[in-house]
Amino acid sequence: MTAALEIVATGPLALLQDEGRPGYAAQGVTWSGAADLGAYRAANRLVGNQPGMPCIEITLGGFQARALRAVCCTITGAAAAIRINGTPHAAHHLLRLGPGDRLDVEAPAAGCRSYLAARGGFRGTRVLGSCSTDTLSGLGPAPLEAGDLLELDDGQDRWPAATSLPPLIVPPRSGPVDLPVLRGPRDDWFAPGAWAMLRGSILEVTAEASRVGVRLASPEPLARSREGELPSEGMVPGAIQVPPDGQPVVFLRDHPVTGGYPVIGVALDVDAVGQLRPGDQVRFHAVASQ
Repeated sequence: MTAALEIVATGPLALLQDEGRPGYAAQGVTWSGAADLGAYRAANRLVGNQPGMPCIEITLGGFQARALRAVCCTITGAAAAIRINGTPHAAHHLLRLGPGDRLDVEAPAAGCRSYLAARGGFRGTRVLGSCSTDTLSGLGPAPLEAGDLLELDDGQDRWPAATSLPPLIVPPRSGPVDLPVLRGPRDDWFAPGAWAMLRGSILEVTAEASRVGVRLASPEPLARSREGELPSEGMVPGAIQVPPDGQPVVFLRDHPVTGGYPVIGVALDVDAVGQLRPGDQVRFHAVASQ
């Protein structure tokens, strides 16, 4: 198998990601997988890959790669400028690279993570059935580095490729991102006004944002009505945990499987949370339990 792409630059972080490794929480292994599953799946659909093929998750742009042979690829997700040999190209469309062509994914104007899919899917080391890089536990392939050579799976079992898909919505640079939220299993640990504060305030994404979780700054701490801490209990992506400082943390795909701080709510659009970047504003709105 010959290499298809040479990584020239990774930007802040570039990882191989797929659908993740569900079913191992009892062994202490979180699901992981693409932070924005919708954008990841759209990328595979565009190039005609079967669901679950590995893509490259690019955080905040700065990514460059050189084609070593003909490659059919696409970029989805965050609103990043794309260039081939310096010429601008549109996201959410098929891109064709010839040998020696250079692909640049620049820092996005909105959103955080872009997804590079190539027809056939990138090859990577599988751990517990997945090529996903779990940044919390270290499971899966190492983060990509300049000089890495990536091969493609040349299997023939593919869907027909699409020519273009409508861009997925990414958070705007001004104005809050509206996120649906359900009451959490421990909302009775909080003072009566805490739930209203979570829903009625505009919160800001802090610099403490990663694939593990996104810490939000609330205008006022979410006050508790009970002292002490919980025994560790299971967590899900989107769980809004509140440490003693009263500032909420929304868990993402690489979250720990258990936690001891009370969960006041659960954000339902984890993909949108995965596209948040420091400085973005968030507003939660409650939805009825399903």
